[in-house]
Amino acid sequence: MTSGLRIPAEKSMTKLPPHLKLGLAVAVSLVVGWRPLLDTFALALRRDEYTHILLILPISAALILTEWPALKAEPEPASHMGPALLVAALLIGLSARLTAPADVQLFLNMLALVAWWLGAFVVCFGGRAFQALLFPLCFLFWVVPIPALALGRMMAFWQQGSAISATLLFSALGVPVTQNGVMLSIPGLTLEVAQECSSLRSSLMLVVTSMVLAHLFLHSIWRKTAVVLAAIPLSIAKNGFRIFTISMLGTRVDPGFLHGSLHHDGGIIFFLLALGAMLLLLWLLSRNENQLSKKVVLNPTRS
Repeated sequence: MTSGLRIPAEKSMTKLPPHLKLGLAVAVSLVVGWRPLLDTFALALRRDEYTHILLILPISAALILTEWPALKAEPEPASHMGPALLVAALLIGLSARLTAPADVQLFLNMLALVAWWLGAFVVCFGGRAFQALLFPLCFLFWVVPIPALALGRMMAFWQQGSAISATLLFSALGVPVTQNGVMLSIPGLTLEVAQECSSLRSSLMLVVTSMVLAHLFLHSIWRKTAVVLAAIPLSIAKNGFRIFTISMLGTRVDPGFLHGSLHHDGGIIFFLLALGAMLLLLWLLSRNENQLSKKVVLNPTRS
């Protein structure tokens, strides 16, 4: 009698819909990791360098919904990758408790949370569905906040790159310029490329945007990679052009430009210029890709 009662119970557990299993796994992770998630969103609202985090979950969810595999077959059995990710998430979460710096703890806790979500997805839907949704699922790693030490090095890199970019623009137009690290001197003005001038927020936004656009409109891996990699020097060039423009306007037109709205609130203008250049590159690569695909269709190889 007892064995006859156990069999239906076991079957009922194994027959749970995968969506429900995933929902339960995510709910458990939120119960355990609600504090790091809340701290991450608070950080994104408080610090400009982390603003992009607010966009990640909505974008990832939208991509998953639109790219959900059309195949209505039963999910395949979970591969070893799913349990491995779950174990890795647990180990990362435990190691976070032994890490002293608060920002590193937050980084590890959020890394563990995302790893748990991915592992739960693989366990519930299998490796084939994971591969089909590889980009929107791995895109979730952008919600992990960058530790302060790494962020500081990134800012220093962008500061130096922006200073070099502005120096090249001054030199190209025949403006005498002297660069000493992040200090620039032109006739009538000496300026420092401060951390705020590195525009790391808009640069990260540009990188994130380029990843999404490349995923949506390109097919080949190397073209997608080219677009994402191009976003880095383009963002640095954008910062240099901003420094150059404000400096020239402040020394040649009106000193008010050095402290006016273009300096403090004009970042969106230069971001849109960089985004326009990114869209142009995306269009050229997409057009080339479409032309190559048409050639393949019109001239199929013969066996």
